[in-house]
Amino acid sequence: MKKRHFPVFRLFLAVLVVAFLAAGSVMTWERAVRDPVEVRTLKKQEVESTDQGHQEYYFNLLDDDEKRGYREILKGVRAHEENFYLSLGGDDQIDRVYHAVLKDHPEIFWIHNREKVFKTTYDGRDYCRFSPGYTYTEEQCREITQAMEAAYQEMAAQIPEGADDYQKVMTAYTYIIDHTAYEISDDDQSIAGVFWKKKAVCAGYAGAVQYLLERLDIPCIYVEGDAAGSTQGHAWNIVELDGQYYYVDATNGDQPEFLEGDAASLAEHKTTIYDYLCPFPQEYEKNYTPSEEFQVPACTAWDKNFYVMNGACFDSYDRESVYALCRLRIDNNAAVVRFKFSNADAYEAAYEDLITEEKIQEIARYYMTVHGLQEISYHYGVIDGMYTMYYMF
Repeated sequence: MKKRHFPVFRLFLAVLVVAFLAAGSVMTWERAVRDPVEVRTLKKQEVESTDQGHQEYYFNLLDDDEKRGYREILKGVRAHEENFYLSLGGDDQIDRVYHAVLKDHPEIFWIHNREKVFKTTYDGRDYCRFSPGYTYTEEQCREITQAMEAAYQEMAAQIPEGADDYQKVMTAYTYIIDHTAYEISDDDQSIAGVFWKKKAVCAGYAGAVQYLLERLDIPCIYVEGDAAGSTQGHAWNIVELDGQYYYVDATNGDQPEFLEGDAASLAEHKTTIYDYLCPFPQEYEKNYTPSEEFQVPACTAWDKNFYVMNGACFDSYDRESVYALCRLRIDNNAAVVRFKFSNADAYEAAYEDLITEEKIQEIARYYMTVHGLQEISYHYGVIDGMYTMYYMF
């Protein structure tokens, strides 16, 4: 299957360095470079260790000075201040803190990661003036916020009673895919694109998943990095379930072109690609690597993989075992049957037997018998890197 690679945000930073020149006596120079009263006040304020309703994974990776700057940026952005002081002076340090805020807080959509961020730094001083670029008007912000809340309520209503965290993650994953089109636009890099315009790219998808799961009190990290074989980046999530970390990539789960030709027009063949819901780590990491700016948790578990959870993952290829699964799905009125293999050897053996040798026709005949049909056309799809097969009748 053709792999899709998606753009992730890039931040453009314009820096204005203001140097103070000594004039007159040493006493005059010292008075000239004394920290502004606003900065002195910032440095005396207590730094909150948590922010209600937010996990803030990246905040917890910062040192004490950076955490202070993080809180200052978050406060200024939430208040829509055009510019404000930060008790940080180094370019790299400011960039790192700003990136941490963006990754932790998808809900501050009005600070668009395509807008230029202006910094006024002062030579030799440990503070700066920070001017984030805002995107939306107050009226638009209200509309987007209302759309976010409506989406959350709609998604939450779809969660089965008594659902565990895995089911909640699956519901959020499916909801984002069902309500978003992968499309480049002015709003594609934030959750505004998903919840307001219903179209976004990977940054919007990943931010939207994070937003919904944080509302459900499920730890979820926004991750951006590189895609193998592409000069473009990608964004995805890491979620914590029962103390283990798993990848979640709603962007790759949204592949309407997976079914081509006549099969795509059949309503019963509409299917979400769940291969990217808690995928096997070794398979996912062949294609995606997180950036080195921040360390992210290692994903090693595979027990929450969609196919494992549904008894549709095979360690070796046995035709009768696969047929038994297919018959079970058909008996339950499924029009799409899917299964995966945990290794390349088993997948290749299945491909040779079922597809190359066309032995899947036996299952097609079973489908005809169950539904009383005289003839049938069937389609198949494969995701080589994930060792999965789909059959559509």
